[in-house]
Amino acid sequence: MKRPIPIDQNEILKRCKSIDSNTHKGIQGHALIIAGSYGKMGAAVLSSKACLKSGCGLVTAYVPQYGYEILQISNPEVMTLTDESEKYISNIAFDIKPQAIGIGPGLGQEPKTQKAAHRFLISHKTPLVIDADALNILSFNKEWLALLQSKTILTPQPKELQRLIGNWNSEEDKFNKTIAFSKQYDLIVVMKGAPTHIVYGETVYQNTTGNAALATAGSGDVLTGIITGLLAQSYEPLNAAMLGVYVHGLTADIALPETGHQSFIASDIVHYLGKAFMSLTK
Repeated sequence: MKRPIPIDQNEILKRCKSIDSNTHKGIQGHALIIAGSYGKMGAAVLSSKACLKSGCGLVTAYVPQYGYEILQISNPEVMTLTDESEKYISNIAFDIKPQAIGIGPGLGQEPKTQKAAHRFLISHKTPLVIDADALNILSFNKEWLALLQSKTILTPQPKELQRLIGNWNSEEDKFNKTIAFSKQYDLIVVMKGAPTHIVYGETVYQNTTGNAALATAGSGDVLTGIITGLLAQSYEPLNAAMLGVYVHGLTADIALPETGHQSFIASDIVHYLGKAFMSLTK
């Protein structure tokens, strides 16, 4: 494996786009977040709010019926569509045309949810971010990986990565297997960890932002929302992944003097996104 390329401010500034002063919500991208199940609606709330706070013009959350009021009250700026099932997603059907879709946070692994995910992968070719339970569903059904479009972004934590690529016996082995996996299916793999790495083909990138404060529930859901929002704004998938992990980590670096490691939670990532993005324009 070649030495990783650092994802630092210089690398990000080459890839970060400025926002046109004459833009409006209709051309800032429309993202769809497919997420949530009974007891895990917070994942849908966090992911969709982070998506909006990444600069996306419009965000719609697709959730079980149970989550309708939760989303409408928690995120009044986010539009909400509901599945036909009450407690979990069983039939992903919508008539909007998003520029990017994020799927997986809090999704659950019900058999009907798995079948719905399969139908979705067959029928939709929109740029995609896959996280959490959607990754676990893929690991149960590895033949479905062939359905993924080129440069689909996967955001596994270590256990999810292990389910996808199999066991490894060293760090080098882990990276070699992830590289082989990325090349086989032409996927971008965001290997969440300390530090986070991004693998695309033979090239490995290493994030330089973030600290132990990010080791908190919901942190990954927020990352999915950020990357999906950037994808919807017409960022190339690799650039969306790199900018996403960079600003995600940067929020924890900015917040640390105020929150410390212990009191930083996933909602704080969303809260500090504005300062993180502003630091890139100074």
